[in-house]
Amino acid sequence: MRPQIILFGDSITEQSFRAGGGWGAALADNYSRKADVLNRGYGGYNTRWALFLLHHIFPLGSAKPPIAATIFFGANDAALPGRNSERQYVPVDEYKDNLRKIVQHLKSFLWIWMQDYSPTMLVILLTPSPVDEEGRMEYAKSLYGDKAMKEPERTNEVTGVYASHCIELGTELGVPLINLWSKMQETDGWQKKFLSDGLHLTSEGNGFVHKEVVRVLGEAGVSAAEMPFDFPHHSVIDGKNPEKAFQIQC
Repeated sequence: MRPQIILFGDSITEQSFRAGGGWGAALADNYSRKADVLNRGYGGYNTRWALFLLHHIFPLGSAKPPIAATIFFGANDAALPGRNSERQYVPVDEYKDNLRKIVQHLKSFLWIWMQDYSPTMLVILLTPSPVDEEGRMEYAKSLYGDKAMKEPERTNEVTGVYASHCIELGTELGVPLINLWSKMQETDGWQKKFLSDGLHLTSEGNGFVHKEVVRVLGEAGVSAAEMPFDFPHHSVIDGKNPEKAFQIQC
């Protein structure tokens, strides 16, 4: 059984396998024949709803834990009360507590198998990416015209508060963290360069996330370059004695 890397998050994770440079698809390509990268992204979900999925996506009775998991929520939790997406809103303190529950579940999930499996599972937290309010308004108007929302349902300032709580949790728990909210805004013109509709990622935005995730995986010793193929590379298979290569690795 190949090792698994699970990407758990909202629509920004769900869309990461779309054609055109999704960050999850690029990651799957990096780990081709070495690890299976599984997309468990759920568009529209917040951390409150994500808790209902934990035991389905990370069942405690499974044979082995994944070697790594990315946890990428916050874009929906940070929806503003009283506006179009308020049903997705989760208070920031609850958001942090929900993230804590997710991370603790993964740690307990690992602990059960520590006696039979090397405890190398890596949990990576990603803060929500920044929000371009103008881009959100433009996108809504392109869809609904005069019936579009008059105020953005999310703001970059509020999303930054959620990002800061995610950062605090990562520090508290000693979990590797990628601060997308800050890092993306270091690039001039990030609003159009990284975001397609003020919230979701362009191909460049996907490339940015992919680069950061690969960096953290590598720093934690889970680099694709250092992992073996699941079965022998064709170059080592002797055409006259092929079974030799499979006896060595299998």
